[in-house]
Amino acid sequence: MTSRIPIACRSLLAVLLISVFTAPALADVLGDIKSSNAIRLAVRADAPPFSSADEQGKYQGYSVALCEAVVDELRQALQLPDLGIEYVPVTAENRFDAIADGKADLLCEATTATLARREKVDFSVPTFMSGAGLIIRPDGPQDIYGLAGKKVGVLDGTTTEDSLRITLEREKITADVVPVGSHLDGLAALERGETDAYFADRTILLFLMGKNVEPGKLLIADNFLSIEPYALAMKRGDDDMRLAVDRALSHLYRSKRIATIFTDSFGPEAKPTSLQRSLYTISALPE
Repeated sequence: MTSRIPIACRSLLAVLLISVFTAPALADVLGDIKSSNAIRLAVRADAPPFSSADEQGKYQGYSVALCEAVVDELRQALQLPDLGIEYVPVTAENRFDAIADGKADLLCEATTATLARREKVDFSVPTFMSGAGLIIRPDGPQDIYGLAGKKVGVLDGTTTEDSLRITLEREKITADVVPVGSHLDGLAALERGETDAYFADRTILLFLMGKNVEPGKLLIADNFLSIEPYALAMKRGDDDMRLAVDRALSHLYRSKRIATIFTDSFGPEAKPTSLQRSLYTISALPE
């Protein structure tokens, strides 16, 4: 019996069948976590107080603690009381590739959520609100306009670098942008006089200055030059994983544990700003 299916319909059916059998598999990070009984947290050694390694190589910091709190919740939700943690070292340059390529499950460091980055990874509800600013010598430029004709350091491959270049171009300021490999390299270059300013997250700058810079030798300019909403990054397209992370963070934000994490990360005298307190309230999604 001769088929009466029109040629156009047969062609469409063939295309649909091909698309079904060649479509990429949906991400199933939670399934992989269950199978391996372990979750891989991507961490950095050079982004305190959000993610850093101590002298014994133990990772610590605000974002690391948030991820560990998420893991605690996953142990209950997935009924895996012995769920282990594998810490995967990453850098500012390869952190998103580690998530996108499946080398790590959750990115736990100073990560700014942007629309461009959402083309590659997904983000949790916001975890922190910060902003970039200038660190200078006492005689250095006090604002972005003072950078004209100057050298300004910035961490290579970050949204802070993008923000600096965009701002300089928008304001028609000619300055020499000097990418560096780490925040400590940036501070050292500034102290040696190789640059005139260093542009970075103000929270990180304040922490590093307190630990590594002689008082009065370097200063932080008063104004914020960008706003940086931080979040945890994970594999793109995995709705179940994102829901699990957002649920864990929402529960955490409504608990007393978040206050302990904050003071442990930023110091016993540190208190969340009114903006940060609002972030916890707004980001704690109801069930």
